[in-house]
Amino acid sequence: MVTVVKIGGSLFPEYVNTLCDYLSKSKEKLVLVNGGGELANKLREYDEKYNYSSDANHWTAIKCMDIIGNLIADKNNQIVLINKLEDISKVHKEGKIPLLLTYDLMKNEDPLEHSWNVTSDSIACWVASKINAKLLILSNVDGIYNGNIFSNNKKLIKNISANELLFFEETSVDKCLPKLLIKYHLDCYIINGKYPDRVLSHLNRDYIKNNIYTYIGGK
Repeated sequence: MVTVVKIGGSLFPEYVNTLCDYLSKSKEKLVLVNGGGELANKLREYDEKYNYSSDANHWTAIKCMDIIGNLIADKNNQIVLINKLEDISKVHKEGKIPLLLTYDLMKNEDPLEHSWNVTSDSIACWVASKINAKLLILSNVDGIYNGNIFSNNKKLIKNISANELLFFEETSVDKCLPKLLIKYHLDCYIINGKYPDRVLSHLNRDYIKNNIYTYIGGK
């Protein structure tokens, strides 16, 4: 089975190259979807100040994802850029990892709401549903927490249902993700991509070596 791996924009550029080296050692077939990073964050700042339309915000943020995706592939020879779901199996047969540039696909399908509640998390979830894949979200934190993420009293939640997550005000994933997990009957894991050994252990099913994550059940 294939796993869609969402590489959080917060991991770019500092952690991505090492992470991709580890991903190339995965026994699992992967499809990468990356976040928009600081480029998309800058758009949010502009929107807060100048109040752009939801359509303009949505599509320009996805363009930021494609820009970052091109930069990731430029430094990693094992990654091949694609913009069609049909090209995934071809890249896998070449023994490489496809990174999906999503702008054209999203523009043609337009499956998600146009708001800041939708980020690359939701897009990766949608992609996973389309290709019947598992979903792994890599962030710059260990997962979902009880309490303020910046507090010393925060506690990592190991297991949570998507229904429960609907009532959280702010987490390391976007607000639309739990709705989509429920809609598509998907589960997902969140792992800290700053520790690529944890990621590889998860992908290779060496769960004993990695017990730092959050599992979100959507089924």
